[in-house]
Order: sequence, then C-alpha cells, then structure tokens
Amino acid sequence: MKKLLLSLFAIVFASTLSAEDGHQLWLRYQPVNHATPHSDQRSENAKVTCSHQSPTIDIAKQELSTYYQGGDLTLRLDATMPDDDGYNIQGHTITARRDIGLLYGAYALLRGESKESHPQFPLRLLNHWDNLDGSIERGYAGESIFEWFHLDQQLIRDYARANASIGINGSVLNNVNASPKMLTTPYLKEVRKIADILRPYGIKVYLSINFATPMALGDTKTADPLNKSVAKWWKKKAKEIYKLIPDFGGFLVKANSEGQPGPGDYHRSHADGANMLADALKPYKGIVMWRCFVYGANHKGEDRVKQAVSEFKPLDGQFRDNVILQTKNGPLDFQPREPYSPVFDQIRQTPNMVELQITQEYLGQSRHLVYLAPMWKEFFSFVPARQLKGIAGVANIGKDRNWCGHHFSQANWYAFGRLAWNPELTSEEIANEWLKQTFTSDPDFLRCMGQVMAESREACVDYMMPLGLHHIFKFDHHYGPEPEGFKADYPLEWCPVYYHNATPDSIGFNRSHTGTDATSQYRPDMAKLYDNIETCPEDVLLWFHRVPWTYRMKDGSTLWESLQYHYNRGVITVEQHHNLWHNLMRHHVDEQRWREVDERLEDQLQNAREWRDVCLRYFGQFAVRH
Repeated sequence: MKKLLLSLFAIVFASTLSAEDGHQLWLRYQPVNHATPHSDQRSENAKVTCSHQSPTIDIAKQELSTYYQGGDLTLRLDATMPDDDGYNIQGHTITARRDIGLLYGAYALLRGESKESHPQFPLRLLNHWDNLDGSIERGYAGESIFEWFHLDQQLIRDYARANASIGINGSVLNNVNASPKMLTTPYLKEVRKIADILRPYGIKVYLSINFATPMALGDTKTADPLNKSVAKWWKKKAKEIYKLIPDFGGFLVKANSEGQPGPGDYHRSHADGANMLADALKPYKGIVMWRCFVYGANHKGEDRVKQAVSEFKPLDGQFRDNVILQTKNGPLDFQPREPYSPVFDQIRQTPNMVELQITQEYLGQSRHLVYLAPMWKEFFSFVPARQLKGIAGVANIGKDRNWCGHHFSQANWYAFGRLAWNPELTSEEIANEWLKQTFTSDPDFLRCMGQVMAESREACVDYMMPLGLHHIFKFDHHYGPEPEGFKADYPLEWCPVYYHNATPDSIGFNRSHTGTDATSQYRPDMAKLYDNIETCPEDVLLWFHRVPWTYRMKDGSTLWESLQYHYNRGVITVEQHHNLWHNLMRHHVDEQRWREVDERLEDQLQNAREWRDVCLRYFGQFAVRH
C-alpha cells in the first residue's frame, strides 16, 4: 500500500509540471524574493526608480518590476565607476556607469547575484553562419531567425533579451561564407530593422562580407585592395551603412580560405586587404575582424595546423589599429579536443580575439548532450584572457521552438555568454546557474545533472577521438565516424586517413621536430612539453606524435589497450547518463522536455556505440598484429 501511494504521488507530482517547449530558455523567472525567502505570502512586485531614462533603462525597470519582489529597487548611474559595462549590486541598489550596465545588473540580480562585476572582454559576440535563403551552415536547430523581408520582430526581441541576460553585446548576422547581396541596399535596410530591435539590449550588429563584393555586384572590375576604385567603393558603402545604422559594429572577413576570395587573389597580403576595409570604417569607429582560418594553395605540403602562423606571423604589426585577428581556439577546426592555436603565442603586436564554436559541428550536433564549458576553460588555461581583445562564438540558434535543437545545447549558449563576461567562472558554477534557471533548484537534480554535464565533454572525446586522434568524421556533414575516409578528388588534408595515418606499426601525426615541427610554433615551455613523446600530455599524444601500438602509457597499458579503454569508457558514461535521466529525472522535469531529452540521449548512445565499434574494428586491423 505504501509503495502504491508513493507511485501515485509521483504520478500526480509529474502531472502538475506543465509541458514546456524550452522557448523560455533560462529566463523562466519565478518571482525573486530576497527579503522574505520563506514566506508563504506573495509579496508585491518591486517599485523600481531611476533618475535617468532611456530605452535600455526602461527594459531594466520592466524586468525588475515584473519579477523582483520583496523590496523597492533603485537604479543609479555613476560616472566614477570603471568605464565599461559593469555593475554593482548592493542591497536594493544597482549602480553602473552605463545604461547597459544597469540592465546587466538587473539580470544578475534576478539570477541571485549581489556583488560588483565587470566584463573581461569588451567584445562579446555571436557569429551566425546564417545564409540569406534561411539555411544555416552547421546549424542543427531549424532555419535562421533572421527571415529577410519577413522579420519576426518578437522572435528577434526574445533573442536580444536572452543575449542581454548573459552579457553578449554583438551579433554578426550572416555566414562568413558571405553572399555579396548582403551589402545591397534592400538587405541593409533589413539589417537596420534588426539593429533597432537589438540596440536597447546593448547589442551592436556586424556583418560578414564577401571580399569581392564590389566586383561581384558589377560595380568595379577588380577587388584588388590597392586599387583606388575598390577602396573608394568600400568607403562609399561604409557611409551608406552608417547613415542607416549609426552604431554599426563593423565587418567579419573570411578571405582566401576554402575558396573564398581575398587579397591573395591579387598577390596582396592579408594586411593589405584588412587595412583597406579598416580605413573605410575608421571614421565611424568600426572594426574589422579578420579570420586566421586560412589554409590551402599557398602552403602546398605544409602541415595544415602550421599554416595560420606561417601566414600571419610575418604580418604582425602591419595591421591598422581597428583590425583584430580572429582565431579559432585550436589550430585545426573545432575538434572535440585540440591543443590551443599557436597563433596566440606568435601574434603579439596585433589585437587577437578567440573564436569558439557553440554549435556542435564536431561534437554530436543537436543529437548529443555535450556541455562545452570544460573545453573552453581548457583553452583559457593555456591562453590568458588578458591577451585577448574579444571573444566570438559560432551560434547554435535556429527557429526550433527550443532555439538550439537539444534542450541541453542551450547550456552552451548560456555558458559562452557567462565566460565571455567572466572567464574565471568555473564550468561547474555555470552549469549550476543554468540548471537552476532552466529546470529546477532541487538539490538532487542539480547534483546529478551537474555531474552529467561535467562528464559529458570528456565522454564525447572518449567515444569519438581519444588520445589526440582527430578529424576522423564522415565527410561533409561531420556526424559519425569514418576513419577509413579517403577521396582522391578531395584535398588530402580533408581526409581522415591523413590525420591518423594508421599502419601496422604505429598511429598518429608526427608534429615533433622529427616530423612537421609544428611544436616549434608554440612558446618555448609548451614547445618543449609537446615535442617530447615522454612529456607530451596523453590527451593530445596522437596529435603531436606517431606512436607504436605497443607504446607503454603512464598507467602501464599499451597504446592499443588504452584506446580500447577510452572508447569503451565513453560509451559506458553515456549509458550511465541515459539511465540516470530516464529512470530518476522524470519527476523533476515537465513531460515534454523530459521526453525530448530522453530521445536525444537514446540517439547519442546509439551513435556512441557506432563510434566505438567502427573505430575499434578499423584500428584493430592494424593493432592486433602485435
């Protein structure tokens, strides 16, 4: 009878959790009441006062008057505070130097903060790889929220609110593989509409540009950056843009990479191209973010992971002061684990910003629960935040009702914003914040799912590419394993067999001084660490070294035994995560989100098993000979 009553209670309790589609993200505010946290009576909403007025302050007042209870609040501007977007929360007063700081402080108060806080990076941007036709390159959550000429203004306002709540202050609206049409007047007028919606939330708009736009549109005969007619075209275009959008942020440029046009087409340097654009934007305080993701024709035979340093180090110091080099966190391409990019060691005279990938192109896309904050914290353990001017994240946002395809993928959007504000936060602190705001503050739920999130990235590395294996995905879509992958009509550096190079005696890519010497591009202490097979961290061992199958690891196992252990451990971890969610989390979460996450975890488990089985079978044909 007792068991029956408990079962009935669980059913009734679960039924009281209304279905949710996840559209509210982490903004599912329940009224905050710090004054009487244990009171059973509902307090009146706070009265919020401020001696200044602006659209941004109005939003802050509205958020607080709607959701904060237990005491009246004062918003105060103070010109003596540091000149940034920071805030100070003391008692029932939020103080900031700027209007946007008051809004950031309002959101901080609603998530339970009571302290002074200032952003580490002045530039905290999302990069959308959205195309003009509504598709999204590496997008796994539906079509673009930027529906040109049919803009859903409420959806964009919801997007702005979510970004402001975590301190994101810039949005690059379109794909780095940019269409020249993006800079035509009809599209720019649409960009103005988006900018007007985002502005009160402290978000500037930026655009990715096609370097050959003036020629592609038929306005010039060339795109040579040293051609006077080309420079004149860009200055005229900049004037048009800033007349429409006075606070336009600037351009993001992918040039001479993966078929995109650039200054190299005219035997000009990246500095020539970036500086021409920078000069056009300079009168309006705009910036050029020039991507260092460059490899290919000019570096025939050179290790791909060396090519960015080879390309940009000779140019360091030649860029205008409103040019920033934007570099991926790793030297290859957003792999589940990479060493940090040596560009951050070699570029000293030009401002740098790091590009992270929030969308899970190589980490299970929207099918896998993989919390990325531990990966980003790993990057910051090698590259101090103080070296960087800004941080950009390739967005995982689409028109799916839950924004990100997977409910737990929302955590990566949230974590990016929180780390962009404060990279000293731990991944555990951020996960705890997000879980509380998105699901429940129940201690059992927070403990269990916090552990799942903390383990998820390493589990993904284990079942995909442990010990420094990399780029062994299926071609093009990058979902699932294909270690045997080779296509004669593809560049060799796109083929999985090029990276693991498994043979009967060994496996891995020799980047030591006896191989491609990629290790020499790192600062001396890291170069020495990586170059020696005995000191190289085992989690990147096969990235830097060719290793015999019988090589003894630090725990005494052979390399082949260690690979088998990691692949199996990854699958076992996902099994545990799925069992935990399926059997114990149902009464903590509404039915719709519980079911949708459960289905995703089942998919992840099947894919993890596929990764393990395919990779061990393929590599085993070489290793078992020993």
